[in-house]
Amino acid sequence: MMKAEILLRRLSLFAPLRPFLRVYRSLSRFMYKVMPKGIYTRTFLIIIAPIVILQSVLVFVFMERHYQLVTRRMSEAVVREIDAIVYVLENYPQDADHSKIEQMASSALGMSTTILPLEPLPPPTPKPFFDVIDKELSLAISRKIGKPFWIDTVGRSRFVEIRIQLDDSILRIFTRRSQTYASNSHIFLVWMFSTSVVLLFIALLFLRNQIRPIVRLADAAEAFGKGRPVTDFRASGAREVRRASVAFIDMRRRIERQIEQRTTMLAGVSHDLRTILTRLRLQIAFMGESPESEAMGKDVDEMSHMLEDYLAFASGDGDEDIQATDIALLLEELEEEAEISGQNVTTQFDGFAEAEVKRLSMKRCLSNLVTNGCKYGNRVEVNGSIDRGWLTITVDDDGPGIPPDQREIAFRAFHRLDLARNQDESGSGLGLAIARDVARAHGGDLYLEDSPLGGLRAKLRVPA
Repeated sequence: MMKAEILLRRLSLFAPLRPFLRVYRSLSRFMYKVMPKGIYTRTFLIIIAPIVILQSVLVFVFMERHYQLVTRRMSEAVVREIDAIVYVLENYPQDADHSKIEQMASSALGMSTTILPLEPLPPPTPKPFFDVIDKELSLAISRKIGKPFWIDTVGRSRFVEIRIQLDDSILRIFTRRSQTYASNSHIFLVWMFSTSVVLLFIALLFLRNQIRPIVRLADAAEAFGKGRPVTDFRASGAREVRRASVAFIDMRRRIERQIEQRTTMLAGVSHDLRTILTRLRLQIAFMGESPESEAMGKDVDEMSHMLEDYLAFASGDGDEDIQATDIALLLEELEEEAEISGQNVTTQFDGFAEAEVKRLSMKRCLSNLVTNGCKYGNRVEVNGSIDRGWLTITVDDDGPGIPPDQREIAFRAFHRLDLARNQDESGSGLGLAIARDVARAHGGDLYLEDSPLGGLRAKLRVPA
């Protein structure tokens, strides 16, 4: 009772966090769908994401703080010089053509000044949203000079035009754009981005060298799982990757040693049992023809067939190598063998028919499927195709089929669905088990579905 109360109390404490947990789960599922699945891409994002964030912060701080501050100081300096010219014009006598003040502004301040007759100022031109020069200049003129003004900083010219309305005239000033803002800020950005690109390129090279051993380990494991020879694989890369590679090599050796021992043992068992069956056949032959001897001969033949099935299932693929195989020709061989046995089998293969498989194992797999179809049906159709690197072969029959809830059970070794198929047929119950074992040894699988002919469809799908 006390434990239940403590548990309820703890659950009540986490109750306010449930909405946040739901949002976190939804966000996690979304990120899992959006994020790349490869380790190379993920590691690349782990490297590039902090760099992008860091550079974004630096650019923001530089553009928002340093660039704006320097532009403000330079604009204020230009406005102070303009204010000095305005002060001289308003407080000291000038010559008729204002040549002295213009010469002083040009030589001492680096500005081109012109005194225009009094007229209305031009209407303000549209300004860009992020025009720092216009903003800082306007603010400095309003604070320092306090007279009506008009500025033009939008044009592509290297100069900025400023007009100040005086009491009886208009002061027009042209100054260099570089005097009003920090014109060398792009150098910082160029150096920052260029060095980042170089560093990213170097990081990608090192990252590729680190990822390559993992990719080679995955390829070797995939090839070994498909029964293909792995000869040129060796441990390399970082310490953890080397440990995984060494563990894979040891595991592969143990599995190969176990398969070799099992094959050797089965070869001995096969030889001994075949010898006994041969002696039984001879003894039956010496007994003469009789109903008893005929029944015993059938039993011996059935035992021989069952023994072959057991050995085929236990030995698996053996030491057979993968080779380029014409699947269409293989299907034609199955069709010819079925015709010799008086069975109605038709085969068809669409498109390119060459695939990398273990030929004898694949033929045994398809032969088991065709034999099952002929055993429980009157017509069998075999169709094959290669699409997107996968070999797909379907074997359809018009027999009674297998209920959907019994199809997975049908793949069990030594299990026969006689009640669902045919009670008069004998067998070891290994046909589908051997076929699926061959399919999975190739890196694929075997499925049972409903057939368009009304019976059962066996669908084989393996990498080509």
